[in-house]
Amino acid sequence: MRPASLRVPPPGTAHSDATCPTPDFGHIVASRPLDVRTPHTGDELRDIVAFAGPRGIPVSARGGGYSMYGQGRAEGGYLIDMRALNAVQRTADERTLVAEAGARWRDVVQAALAEGFAPPVLPDHLGASVGGTLSTGGFGASSHRYGLVADAVSEVEVVTGTGEQVTCSRRRRPDLFDTVLAGLGQCALIVRATLRLVPAPALVRRYRLHYSLPGPYFADQRRLAHHDHFTHVSGQARPALDGAWDYVIDAVTPHTGQRPPDDAALTDGLRHDRDVEEIEDLSYAEFLYRMDRDERILRVTGEWERPHPWLTLLLPEAAAVSFVPAILADSGQQGLRTCGTVQLRPLGSDRLRAPMLRKPMGEDLCLVSLMRTAPPADADAVRQALAANRELYERARELGGTLHAVSAVQMTPRDWQAHFGPAWEGFARAKTQYDPHQILTRGYDLWP
Repeated sequence: MRPASLRVPPPGTAHSDATCPTPDFGHIVASRPLDVRTPHTGDELRDIVAFAGPRGIPVSARGGGYSMYGQGRAEGGYLIDMRALNAVQRTADERTLVAEAGARWRDVVQAALAEGFAPPVLPDHLGASVGGTLSTGGFGASSHRYGLVADAVSEVEVVTGTGEQVTCSRRRRPDLFDTVLAGLGQCALIVRATLRLVPAPALVRRYRLHYSLPGPYFADQRRLAHHDHFTHVSGQARPALDGAWDYVIDAVTPHTGQRPPDDAALTDGLRHDRDVEEIEDLSYAEFLYRMDRDERILRVTGEWERPHPWLTLLLPEAAAVSFVPAILADSGQQGLRTCGTVQLRPLGSDRLRAPMLRKPMGEDLCLVSLMRTAPPADADAVRQALAANRELYERARELGGTLHAVSAVQMTPRDWQAHFGPAWEGFARAKTQYDPHQILTRGYDLWP
């Protein structure tokens, strides 16, 4: 049992903020932190970790709080509320900016667009924090072209589990740099990151193309992902009549307005239903903020606060073509028809460069996200959803698939060792070096 004296916050560091909510977006796994700490500087975060480490006090960072299965919990430890570390600053180089870990992506977008730039990859939901997204890798609608959100980071300042505050990059402390990005907060907590930017278009033309069969859908989605004109390509499976599912490609090409895209040429040869195709022009900002309206609706209806046992898998695309229709036809997945969304993204393995991200073999990959909602106060429904997630994960593994670690899947240390495979030994060495007390982000349950 931890001595009562450890309940006294370390002197001279961050303020305690008992008002910070501790449930995460998943609303499945609860925790009771010893204290909630709100650092305003990297030095304050360093002091907290340096105090906690020798005493074995768990430390986890919370930015937007969008973990699904309590991955950011700090049971009996310090929950670090990162919201005060939220600065976004331009640099001397117009193609980069520096964002603190608690900043939201919508703040990054606002600062970058003001200068005519944007990050090459952004999460769909811009309310997520910079630090949380980079710690898990981060996927977006342009990942088929630019890789992970984390792949656009050129430098990152962190606090390791030893209390060391250090800046690392590909050239400076590259071992730590590679372990931090998509490293699940296991070796260090991100303080701030330098993000590379690309020129932002003034306008985009958005195509939503509808399919009744999965085969043509996957083939056309891959074709558009290889098309030079389309910067963003993603898709969904949507409920149709009589228990069937339709598929929708969402593809975007930039333009200036003076010379609009040739719709017929860009969609020539595609096998979608041309009678219901949707084509619209949007400002780039309108496109990037496209999820805000959906969030407002979900908050009003109360669905935002319900349990979210989401599952995200990476599959070889050849396997996804049959895997996705099979799980949608599964009676255990019927809840997706009424309280869920199925997202499908084409990916290229060579574009996903963060070493800690586990990905399937092969070049053409597909990200499959089952974003279901469970009824409130229905523990049985949550347990059934978690059991279904585990079953689907095992089925995906048999097909060469991997788990995106943000998912609501109960994992043991042995599961994690199998998940990381050949990378596990190096990961364990880095953990020993940079977090020898094993205090950081213990909600993932990676270590025995």
